[in-house]
Amino acid sequence: MRSIQWLILCILLSCTVAKKHQATNMSTPTSFDTQGHRGCRGLMPENTIPAMLKALDLGVTTLEMDAVITKDSQVILSHEPFFNHEISTSPDGLPISEATEKQHNIFQLDYTDVQRYDVGLAKHPRFPRQVKIAAVKPLLAAVIDAAEAHAKQNNRPLPYYNIETKSQASTDNLFHPEPGRFVELLMQVILQKQIAQRVIIQSFDVRTLQYLHQHYPQIATAYLVERPSLNSMDAQINKLGFTPTIFSPEHRLVTTAMINYCREKKIKLIPWTVNDLSTMQKLKDMGVDGIISDYPNLFTQLK
Repeated sequence: MRSIQWLILCILLSCTVAKKHQATNMSTPTSFDTQGHRGCRGLMPENTIPAMLKALDLGVTTLEMDAVITKDSQVILSHEPFFNHEISTSPDGLPISEATEKQHNIFQLDYTDVQRYDVGLAKHPRFPRQVKIAAVKPLLAAVIDAAEAHAKQNNRPLPYYNIETKSQASTDNLFHPEPGRFVELLMQVILQKQIAQRVIIQSFDVRTLQYLHQHYPQIATAYLVERPSLNSMDAQINKLGFTPTIFSPEHRLVTTAMINYCREKKIKLIPWTVNDLSTMQKLKDMGVDGIISDYPNLFTQLK
């Protein structure tokens, strides 16, 4: 009898492990991953629902976006935890200045107050091709609902979501919650919307990724790197403390040695933010696993 019970237990454990590995393997696209940066920042107001839907129409595999937290613990899309002067108009209809932008702290505003700001009508100084439309910083839940519905209506594969946590130790509890609270709020939305197998959580903040690895190991992680502050790939991975699903450097940092290292360690390599076709093609030919771009309309021209 004990032998039968032990055999049943072993089978159950094997199934559990298999399911965990299956969930992990399904967390990233299997083909070359084309990611629309902040939706399609070069063409539409960043981190808005119109930008995400336009990116889907352009055929992206993954919607890349940034998440911040409001005073009433809502997860919304925004690159900064405040209203950036380049894209924001205050509730009184006046532009926000660079000197005062951090006074418009999203972590100190309820979601209803956040909706009084516009982030789509200001002319972006660095992206002149952006379409100007009235837009607000949306709830992550609303973005997922809109993207899923749009994909189904247009008979296209459901998208993946690459969500960055905007946090750093120096601004904990000032512009955002501490990492554990941040991740839990984010995961509440992801689990509620049942998209965990199509989500990547990315961050420059290793604390976010470490918390995820400990508490939600089935979620794919992407380690963002902006500058070569460490001398080797081993040093960078050691700083993180575990092997991430994706290593995501600023595209000028990519080398053949980096690509070979990632292949050896079975880490996907997806650089950001690549906005010209020749560089995209060069990186794809080198062997990267995907590209993040403000201009996802260029992806169709890749060979």
